[in-house]
Amino acid sequence: MILSIYLYGQPVLREETKNVPKDYPELKQLVDNMFETMYHADGVGLAAPQVGLSLRMFVVDADVMGDDFPECKDFKRVMINPEIIEESEEEITLEEGCLSLPGIHEKVSRAKSIVISYQDTDFNTHEEKIEGFAARVVQHEYEHLEGHVFIDNISGIRKQLNKGKLNDIIKGTAKCSYRAKAVGK
Repeated sequence: MILSIYLYGQPVLREETKNVPKDYPELKQLVDNMFETMYHADGVGLAAPQVGLSLRMFVVDADVMGDDFPECKDFKRVMINPEIIEESEEEITLEEGCLSLPGIHEKVSRAKSIVISYQDTDFNTHEEKIEGFAARVVQHEYEHLEGHVFIDNISGIRKQLNKGKLNDIIKGTAKCSYRAKAVGK
């Protein structure tokens, strides 16, 4: 089932999330719905707050980026209750966008590599070192779990330059090609 994607201005995007309990009802169905929603919106990642749930989980499938970024080939994960436990000092700056901020793209600096601990849908724990663009995707989604969005990482002047677009998103007048839930709707 395709879910609505919550847009910038929705309070759930600013909440710190809660751990997903092992007895969370219909978890695998939620994961399937999140992947379906992400694919429908042409995204490579989707966090639970983006579908209105204040839970520590996200899905990623960066395989579509594999031609330009080999580390993304076959990079598909469900990360439940993740914790970034290490970040490289070296950073890379690249342009990002977000399904919750349609029409906005800005350059963001992120750690070149990370080590992350997370659980899968069977609550088995994994620890993984992720590099390059795949690490960027994971860091972007992880930020949603901390109540942040990628524009929190840009300069004040860049935020000011995007103010009109941000106001359009909040008012519900921004255009997007997927099912979305703006503040006033």
